[in-house]
Amino acid sequence: MPGRAPALIGRHGERATLDRLLADARAERGRVLVLRGEAGIGKTALLEYAHERASGFRVARAAGVEAEQVMAYAGLHQLCAPFLDRLDRLPAPQRDALGTAFGLSAGARPTRFLVGLAVLTLLAEVAEDQPLLCLVDDVQWLDRMSEVVLTFVARRLLAERIAVVFAVREGGREPDLAGLPELPIGGLEEADADALLASVLKGPLDTRVRDRIIAETHGNPLALLELPRTWTAADGVGAPGHLASRIEHCFVQQLEPLPADTRRLLLVAAAEPLGDATLLWGAAGRLGLGADPAAAAEATGLIEFGRRIRFRHPLVRSAVYRSAPPRDRQDVHRALADVTDPDRDPDRRAWHRAQATVAPDEEVAADLERSAGRAQARGGLVAAAAFFEQAALLTPEPARRADRELAAATVKRDAGALEEALGLLDSVAAGPPDAGRAAEVERLRGQLAFDDRRGGDAARLLLHAAERLIPLDAGRARETYLEALAAALWAGSDRSGLVAVAEATRAAPPAPVPPRAVDLLLDALVTRFTDGYRTAAPLLATAVAAVGRLDVGAEDAGRVLWLLGNRAGGLAATEAADFAAARSFAARQVQLARDAGALVQLQFALNFLAVNELLAGELTAAAASVEEDRAIADVTGNAPVGYATMLLEAFRGREAQAAELLDETARQASARGQLRLVTFADYGRAVLYNGLGRHDAALDAARRVFEHDVLGFQSLVTAELAEAASRTGDEEWLAAAAVRAAERAEGAGTAEARGIDARVRALGSAEADALYRESIACLEGTTLRVDLARSHLLYGEWLRREGRRVDARAHLHTAHEQLAAMGLAAFADRARRELQATGETARKRTAEPTGELTAQEFQIARLAAEGYSNPEIGTRLFLSPRTVEWHLRKIFGKLGISSRRQLRDAALVGA
Repeated sequence: MPGRAPALIGRHGERATLDRLLADARAERGRVLVLRGEAGIGKTALLEYAHERASGFRVARAAGVEAEQVMAYAGLHQLCAPFLDRLDRLPAPQRDALGTAFGLSAGARPTRFLVGLAVLTLLAEVAEDQPLLCLVDDVQWLDRMSEVVLTFVARRLLAERIAVVFAVREGGREPDLAGLPELPIGGLEEADADALLASVLKGPLDTRVRDRIIAETHGNPLALLELPRTWTAADGVGAPGHLASRIEHCFVQQLEPLPADTRRLLLVAAAEPLGDATLLWGAAGRLGLGADPAAAAEATGLIEFGRRIRFRHPLVRSAVYRSAPPRDRQDVHRALADVTDPDRDPDRRAWHRAQATVAPDEEVAADLERSAGRAQARGGLVAAAAFFEQAALLTPEPARRADRELAAATVKRDAGALEEALGLLDSVAAGPPDAGRAAEVERLRGQLAFDDRRGGDAARLLLHAAERLIPLDAGRARETYLEALAAALWAGSDRSGLVAVAEATRAAPPAPVPPRAVDLLLDALVTRFTDGYRTAAPLLATAVAAVGRLDVGAEDAGRVLWLLGNRAGGLAATEAADFAAARSFAARQVQLARDAGALVQLQFALNFLAVNELLAGELTAAAASVEEDRAIADVTGNAPVGYATMLLEAFRGREAQAAELLDETARQASARGQLRLVTFADYGRAVLYNGLGRHDAALDAARRVFEHDVLGFQSLVTAELAEAASRTGDEEWLAAAAVRAAERAEGAGTAEARGIDARVRALGSAEADALYRESIACLEGTTLRVDLARSHLLYGEWLRREGRRVDARAHLHTAHEQLAAMGLAAFADRARRELQATGETARKRTAEPTGELTAQEFQIARLAAEGYSNPEIGTRLFLSPRTVEWHLRKIFGKLGISSRRQLRDAALVGA
């Protein structure tokens, strides 16, 4: 290209870093690197260096384009396009997801997780033949879905022959590259800057002028190359403004002398983000531009015309576009829309039409709305929201405009952009009066408040929305009443407040015949607070069974997600003491949230699942769910839900860590009016201090939850209260716990409720021997493995006090082995000390080999032990098969085994 920059000067440290990255990829150590620096600092030149040094590599490239940010997966398609002939080699779910994301086939809306896994598998497949180098420039301008998927892939590179280099400009939108290795790119050293400047000067330059240029450009290579072209002693390099703006202004000055047709042709190229020569010449023809302007444009060195159109630098593109009169930009976009195939690329055509339109135009707005629907179907929620917003701006009819703004707000909520969704609702509310829309706005405000953990506000807004919906849509009104009641529960309203919400809910229309799962849940929960537990128990059981039968094909995924979750069905399941159902709901909710790409709901689902994994004694699995919640929070910018984290540390018995988490969670929850989490923290304290033998502290914490009659984990906290009361000699609280445990056992009738009831009664009964054995028998067939082990512990402690040392040892050994294996160190120590008191030689158990595994390694080992293949494990955990194999080699070393068959003997199956 005329005017192309000279060969790379300097950058010795940066070159060495890139050389090591390529060497690692050749040696099957996948690597990623982020080059970060200001515009013109040389990031693209370093990408070119990597390309030149990648001998034996296959190279794939992509670059973000500012105008392409509304096109879901546009940047990703650039990178993957050369490899799509291998699409059929992917597992069917991945093949379908990627095909749907790229618009190559129709299918269910893919999640970003599945698309990311498909891309990882595709790139890993390519790298099996030869190492692969992926170069991605201007990441700050990638569309959001491409950015998310590519960073997802980059974070999972481990054992692949793949190197990925991102280049990101500082000062613009900040892409989510947190945690990836970075190489900051600064200005050239003075000697290198001097050499670069000398390479483009046509004659000698005064030393003082040279020093001033180098100083004021701060060694920025593009500034050194471009600013001297228009610099004079009169104006100086140091004109006001950001360096990137001054460079861009320099390009504008180079454009000004060009003929009008040449500038217009450059504008067509700047407005056509694909660099597609066919589209460019088609639009140029419509504008009456021939070949002569191209020669003049290319002579400037600012652009290169070929099969693909390339600007010398992205700042050239922005200089051309921003300096053009608005009318010219509109004409160019109109011409590009005319030559864009409406069947092959309807979304880009709609976007061009929108850019060409100033006044409201329903036809263009409807086009954009259809593009929003397609983006949603492909999983591009951010793009869908952008299309809906643009459609609203161009909608002439005010009511229709408000409807489209409401659609944009709804999609933004699904994408996790809570603040942006809330901001849009103000515009919707300003639209023409409409009872249905007003109710939906208030309902969405309530849902956003719920997502933002403002349960009290959410309950008030949702209750009001439900009342508005009664004359409009009875079924939707009942759903909203259920949301309001769940919000009140999570807000931790006192009993009188909950009863007030439940009483208000009695105004809901009657349930249809036959009732839906949502109707059964609503009636059961209302009955629980207005008529008591015994009356509500059979209704709760019926509702839980109905939720368990839900079919996603029969109801939309979002509604099923809600009904399964710990705000509705999961809450009812734990209240009904059906912990197997609660765990099943949690696992299904996680999967549905993944499939729907609903990240906020996935965060709640992961915490719900983690709590159920804790009760089942699967602390490593719970830790993995907690870590995923944190990772999603990093991606979305929302806070981690996090409530399972404090309970995990309480179960582990780590006093310092747990106490800090419990106190901080309670403090933040109190400040936000989310009092249910305050009581949840008290439940965690009761578990922690009973494990540590500080039963007075456990009693205080458990009593606060017990008195509040908190829905959902009352059976569990009743057991904590009883144990603490029995050890502190508080007969009044022990008796109160026994009454409530009996009520739960009688009402629910589940094995879990009966097992806990028997243990509570044993603590203060002359029939303790039989009752402890009854508790163990009931709990043995349930998911409450921690409670089973603790029943063995309490029974062993009682037997020792009764002088039955031999019998005590058997149960204490069982308790110690089970509790230590699960990772409940404080309770395991209690069992160890009791064994020593029986005269048994008992040493503190060292960590099991499986305890050395990370959360991810544990998951891989367990799935391998259950017979899953490497590709199947990779699909479950979003890893490539080669990375799974690499992890398994590490796992075998840690466990001291040599085959997958031996994993089953390591007690991983069912762990």
